[in-house]
Amino acid sequence: MEEKWLTWAKEIQAIAQTGLEYAKDVYDIERYEMLRELSVDIMANYTFESREKIRISFAGDKGYSTPKVDIRGVVFKEDRILMVREKIDGKWSLPGGWADIGYSPSEVAVKEIREESGFTARAVRLLGVLDKKFHGHPPDPYHIYKLFILCEIVGGEAAGGLETSDVGFFKEEELPELSVGRNTEKQIRTMFEYLRHPDKPIMLD
Repeated sequence: MEEKWLTWAKEIQAIAQTGLEYAKDVYDIERYEMLRELSVDIMANYTFESREKIRISFAGDKGYSTPKVDIRGVVFKEDRILMVREKIDGKWSLPGGWADIGYSPSEVAVKEIREESGFTARAVRLLGVLDKKFHGHPPDPYHIYKLFILCEIVGGEAAGGLETSDVGFFKEEELPELSVGRNTEKQIRTMFEYLRHPDKPIMLD
């Protein structure tokens, strides 16, 4: 479970953002702006980010507040899983990223695999929908749902991309250092469970 201060900051920010979308009374708008500023105060107090950066990235959205969606493509080659090295931290993750407007979840998984690993793939089935706060990731300012989609390679060849510097296939007992903001060791080992047990039910939450 995530830290209480982070939960409170995200909930206050969500209330403020949604309130600002629908409020008409100037006094209500002022109160919601104060709530949003309080969420920024909390984040600034517990992190090393500047207030301006927090205001832009964490408290800058408009409209009804909803979770973000992160999609990961799960690809196996015999008993090895496809992973890419992230340029941002030099560590490894399943290919994937934020869901894009105009793309279905399957299309995002296929696109991310192509862009980050060089392989052309097709989506096979959904493996899991997880709430990031329950699964041992580092604290995150956003409320995030993670979708894991099993895919299979149909073409292409290994190649890094704009955000990735290397591509590899790894056995379960030989996992590299993971980019835990993107995927945890437990999640990767669970993916291998799907390799061994293809009829395993979809993970939820």
